[in-house]
Amino acid sequence: MKITDLKCAVIGNHPVVRISTNEGIYGIGQAEFYKPFLKPQILQLREAILGADPTDVERVMLRIRQRGGNKPFGSAVSVIEMALWDIAGKAANLPVHKLLGGKVRDKLRVYNGGIRFPLNGYRPEDYADDMRKMMALPEGFTMIKQPIAFHCAMKEVVPGYHYGEHAGAGPHGILERGKITEKGLRHTIDCVEAMKEVAGETVGIALDCGPGWMFSDALRFARGVEHLDLLWLEDLISGDYTPWSDTDLYRDLTTATSSPIHTGEQIYLRNNYKPLIEARAVDVIGPDPADVGGLAELKWIAEYADLHGIMMAPHGTANGLIGLAALIQVSATLPANFIAFEYPIAVPEWWAEIVTGLPETIVKDGFVDVLTAPGLGVDLIPEAAERYLNDDDADFFK
Repeated sequence: MKITDLKCAVIGNHPVVRISTNEGIYGIGQAEFYKPFLKPQILQLREAILGADPTDVERVMLRIRQRGGNKPFGSAVSVIEMALWDIAGKAANLPVHKLLGGKVRDKLRVYNGGIRFPLNGYRPEDYADDMRKMMALPEGFTMIKQPIAFHCAMKEVVPGYHYGEHAGAGPHGILERGKITEKGLRHTIDCVEAMKEVAGETVGIALDCGPGWMFSDALRFARGVEHLDLLWLEDLISGDYTPWSDTDLYRDLTTATSSPIHTGEQIYLRNNYKPLIEARAVDVIGPDPADVGGLAELKWIAEYADLHGIMMAPHGTANGLIGLAALIQVSATLPANFIAFEYPIAVPEWWAEIVTGLPETIVKDGFVDVLTAPGLGVDLIPEAAERYLNDDDADFFK
């Protein structure tokens, strides 16, 4: 089998990859809806993989892996790797998890980071109300992640929140930093306590905190919420779109608090995870299969993290429904350090109409079932998807 073509279409802001072969088998992959600008980068990799056997996934990846980088520039390589596994699974008539070593669980816990309601404000009562709404969702999530502080408008809406300069409008993930005021820190803790009072012991709470915190503020906050038994505090210092990891600072923070510390969605490849893991710099890591280098890369990182006592909560809220299938396939194979993965949502909602292979009810009581169809287990419906193609992508399915 040989690769004969690679195409990329932007469908509903998601860059979608379709790799064709001389045997009529094709594979698909999907990047976040925040990244429509990736299309040219993806297409630049086309010539490097033409003629290769797509079922030799690692051999193909050796041709292109060095062309990626930390988020968002690892996505082009990562979604191609997804599509290669899709082809390999279809060729073997097996789901991808069988090719990655087989599943160790039949259903997977997911956490809600994407199904959101407009906040009425950024007061404790607003966060409490939002928690009630998310706990009432039919998906029955047992874990919910809430953006606070530098990861939401709290830093701008709450007067005198921090001493830094506001970054203003900019691209997704723009970094804003500054020392948080005493008032701002107290306000943040009050909001978390309000959510915890609603959730009780029924639902676990994780916080997406930044990045942007100064170390001293991050430490005061982590210690200030220790009594709330949170799942984790994510990206306090760096993370998200920062092209560095701050291993030393995270190590100092993690060893100084009992609040679980989390980072890693921006990191590309095991090589860049190695220092973080070997230093045991955090308690939880969150690689994204659409950023870290793909499914096999994520599994290797999970196993290495397990050897060092670090837990796994893969990122993926904006990865779409093909990305959901990819997360299901790899998460089914992960060791016992797997906690849950971030549930990707259909954005726009019509994505649910152009993908086949998912059950009508995807999440039940906070869990999703492992997909068993060959490849990733899902596919695009050409006649449904074509209406959403841009003019320059009209030949995507041909």
